[in-house]
Amino acid sequence: MRLTVRDAAKLLAVSEKTVYRWINQRTVPAYLINGQYRFNRAELLEWATSRRIRVSVDILEEPESSYTACPGLVEALEAGGVFYRVEGHDRETALRAVVGVMRLPDEVDRAFLLRVLVAREMLGSTAIGDGIAIPHVRNPIVLHVPRPTITLCFLERPVDFGALDGQPVRTLFTLISPTIRAHLHAMSQLAFALRDTAFKDALRREACREEVFREARRVEASFVEPAPASPATESE
Repeated sequence: MRLTVRDAAKLLAVSEKTVYRWINQRTVPAYLINGQYRFNRAELLEWATSRRIRVSVDILEEPESSYTACPGLVEALEAGGVFYRVEGHDRETALRAVVGVMRLPDEVDRAFLLRVLVAREMLGSTAIGDGIAIPHVRNPIVLHVPRPTITLCFLERPVDFGALDGQPVRTLFTLISPTIRAHLHAMSQLAFALRDTAFKDALRREACREEVFREARRVEASFVEPAPASPATESE
């Protein structure tokens, strides 16, 4: 949350007065922190895009994330948590229940997050087949969270998410991230894990948290190939 009003005005090619007017009208996503308004770069991009506001290409650079380490799959899962028997009889009620159990800072507007997730589903299902969905927003909108989280929820009963394979969804991974870079990093790691047979089997069985994390650690360990051993020298 590093952008000031001046930064926002420059990136949106408008005056600071216009930015303050949007703030007063509560149309632009701004946050009052220590008496000063601050903006999240990705949120500002999402907002401007939805309103067809011309933006500077600088908004896409996201320099504040260049030195921010992206946590691994297990760390993101541990931060988000694993929840069982989550209620819901359709996409919206299931997502409402998911948002209700998510570990979020107090300042996060859960009602807003739900609206964003539901709106994303209306653009196209996040179901990927085999009873799994990955709810997220089209242009990763980011709330004030200190690190990416992946919340794993097992639904009490299968819900139709409009999956291409026709299977109802029972397993949901919900991604929340502080930056677009971190979102893409978490998404790529999760996609890799979901190609692993043993990890997917644990999901299908709704295995206990310990087993889910154990399988996730095993998969994560395979992300980096071990360095090849140095060839033996003649003296060895």
